[in-house]
Amino acid sequence: MTELRASLKSTRKFSLNWSYLNAIAHGVSAIDLGAMALRNLHDARQFVREYGFDLDQPAAPALIARAHREAVDFIAATFLTPRQGALIPPEVAAPDDPLQLLVYASLRGQHADLLRMWSCAVLKVMHGIFYIDNNLKLRYFNTIREQVFASLDEVIHRDGDHYFLSDGEVCLPLLHYDRKSNKGRNSILLKLLQKAAYLAADIFDHLGVRLVFGTRIECLFALRTLQRAHLLSVTNVDAQRTRNTLLDLDAAKQVFIKYRAMLERSDDYPVALLRRMDEELLASSQPQTRSDNPHSGDGFSSIQVTVRKMIHVPPDETADAGQDYDVGFFFEYEIQLMDQASHERSLSGPASHEAYKLRQIDTARARVCGRELLDWIARQPAPPP
Repeated sequence: MTELRASLKSTRKFSLNWSYLNAIAHGVSAIDLGAMALRNLHDARQFVREYGFDLDQPAAPALIARAHREAVDFIAATFLTPRQGALIPPEVAAPDDPLQLLVYASLRGQHADLLRMWSCAVLKVMHGIFYIDNNLKLRYFNTIREQVFASLDEVIHRDGDHYFLSDGEVCLPLLHYDRKSNKGRNSILLKLLQKAAYLAADIFDHLGVRLVFGTRIECLFALRTLQRAHLLSVTNVDAQRTRNTLLDLDAAKQVFIKYRAMLERSDDYPVALLRRMDEELLASSQPQTRSDNPHSGDGFSSIQVTVRKMIHVPPDETADAGQDYDVGFFFEYEIQLMDQASHERSLSGPASHEAYKLRQIDTARARVCGRELLDWIARQPAPPP
């Protein structure tokens, strides 16, 4: 056995990659790095092994190559114009070995900078793709969707073309009922790339519903109905992700107390009374601004609640078929409440989903490509058609 001796001698120049070590020590997101810290393909293979891929397994290189192709296509389709797609260097767009991008991403120097910038952009997107492909919750997505919507179907009922929210007593008419049954792969990837942490586990709107009522007062009653049906409780709501830009609860309490007796005496559904209550609520409300989403547009108002639900995976979907009890894990989905006026504002202008998506793309493009590469792209003459 070779005797170990303390030493600082190295076959290469003894140096430190300060920016890379700073990122590790201070928790800088990988998507905000401008370069890697690998010297050659041997380093790249070690990096890939620790990342989680055994390159001695025949399937691993194919998985990496497939993620590389998807990443290049995503960048070209989402962040670049058709003509700008031709600016991606062939060494990056179609390398003999995708691992070479890790080496390119570590290079510095006038002639290497372009390869470094493009390689970093592609690797960042590949990183997001790997998180999506290896998220176990998404592998059980059909089971998750079935169980989430089974709970919602207990309180949301359909009568012909009309939907109602009911806990068995109070029955609130819905103007619109939208179900998000799955977030598309590109949408998940885009959201990962514009988030600071960008982990697939942090995407909370794979599944969700939007419930639109005539008035904000009815949104208040909808919260009560969901609470009484135990779909919402203090134990299953992610408090950090609750967003309320719709309802001033203090003002709503005063309006409700004032008109409670009239509500109780109403035999039919009191549409006119609810509208009068809404007018008084709007007149006395303070703006509700608890929204940490930088991409939400002016005028977008809703109550957005992220709900944790225990999902049970049947034994035949797990590796241990002899287990005594279903495997369980928590999955988070969204319930969004809006009144008619807020919903109509969300259909166009800065509060629309289309405008929201464009702001997401702008943020993701800047983080994936970096200002240096975006400036270089802007300086390039348009290639011939």
